[in-house]
Amino acid sequence: MTTLGQKQTRDQQLYWVADNVIASRFPAVESALRDPDGLLAIGGDLGTARLLDAYRRGIFPWYSEGQPILWWSPDPRCVLEPDQLKISRSLRKTLRKQPYRVTFNRAYANVIAACAKPRRGCVETWITEAMASAYIRLFEEGHAVSVECWSGERLVGGLYGVVIGRIFYGESMFSTMNDASKVAMVYLVRELQKKDFRLIDCQVHSRHLQTLGAKPIPRKLFVNILENYCNQETSRDWPVESVASDDL
Repeated sequence: MTTLGQKQTRDQQLYWVADNVIASRFPAVESALRDPDGLLAIGGDLGTARLLDAYRRGIFPWYSEGQPILWWSPDPRCVLEPDQLKISRSLRKTLRKQPYRVTFNRAYANVIAACAKPRRGCVETWITEAMASAYIRLFEEGHAVSVECWSGERLVGGLYGVVIGRIFYGESMFSTMNDASKVAMVYLVRELQKKDFRLIDCQVHSRHLQTLGAKPIPRKLFVNILENYCNQETSRDWPVESVASDDL
């Protein structure tokens, strides 16, 4: 039985992924569309096996409510190498003041819910109910991590992402107080450095990520890094609460 169909789009092909068929494999990322950049496939499901297979190949889901699942692999890819993190003077001042208590994996579902709220000037979010449920399953099965910033007992910032081997795939971040998401990123990077992680996948470029040191690299190089580091073992012993130190 054919598990991948094809749909014609101008001079390129867009692949249809069969629903709930684990054997349905993604096409090579080199076949992704140039416009829109990185659109590779459509359909399929958000099961854990499917998502992990996609991430290992440099592919991620991104779509809006009412659309079928869209799978992407843009070229170039935005990434952050842990040892290349940039901490601005203003962010360093914030870190020294220690305005937030930082935890790991204490409020994963709450972080997703906060990230799912429409941003200023937007009326919808790409983190649909189906997406949120899928990534909560990933967390429950040990494949995802969140970092939270608290002001008292109020969650004011954080981020979440997928972990495979020594690669962290960043999904989303949010902030309701000054620098809270950036503080979460700094604490995440510190833990990733301890665990000898190779890369943080930021997916697509943003000014916010660029200020932290994220940069574009060719998709081919990105995929090569995944092939080398996704199968490497790493510690999954994340701190419950992270304590500030001089290296921040």
